[in-house]
Amino acid sequence: MGLEFMPIFKEWAGAYDDTVAGGDREYAEVFSNYNEMLHMIAEKSGQTVLEFGSGTGNLTISLLNAGKIVYPIEPSAEMRALAQSKPELEKVDFLTGDMENFPVPNDNIDTIAANFVFHHLNGIEKKQALKKYATLLPKGGKVIIGDTMFVSQIRFDDVITEAVKAEKLTLAADLQREYYPLLPDLENYFHEAGFAVKFWQINTFAWIAEAVKK
Repeated sequence: MGLEFMPIFKEWAGAYDDTVAGGDREYAEVFSNYNEMLHMIAEKSGQTVLEFGSGTGNLTISLLNAGKIVYPIEPSAEMRALAQSKPELEKVDFLTGDMENFPVPNDNIDTIAANFVFHHLNGIEKKQALKKYATLLPKGGKVIIGDTMFVSQIRFDDVITEAVKAEKLTLAADLQREYYPLLPDLENYFHEAGFAVKFWQINTFAWIAEAVKK
């Protein structure tokens, strides 16, 4: 999973929960309706969820609150430690792995979920990951991804320009450094892997992709 970004995960860990709560003006719009996004992913998930990039455990908590069985996977030791420091997650076993290399629990996984993490994979890695997920899921199984996505390259370029004009330079650099997907490309990746997919817009930046294995 784009392990070249591990230093960023370490840097973000301590500030992540404040950032998603709107505490960083540069990322306020990126994470607007964040709790609603988590709730929506949890509600759309099946009963047994393999969660990638669990981070500080926010989606994990939403999934557990929705009555799901959750196997959270996170490559960052700092993120895992913060997650397990939360009272709701003290007894949860956070597994070490990433979106391409991960332990597979001895259980009937019917959903693979990830929130604000899929953009760490480049296009080739995204394709490979989705094809791997297809082999793990039964017919009707789901992949649910919440992330920053864009409807077109023109819109993506405009958002970067807008960020620079607003002096949101950290955000602008972030957008240019990582691999934020275009919806048409992601739709093609899902179709190639054998999924039907729908998209739900959460805010100016964020969308949820809900894919069902054919």
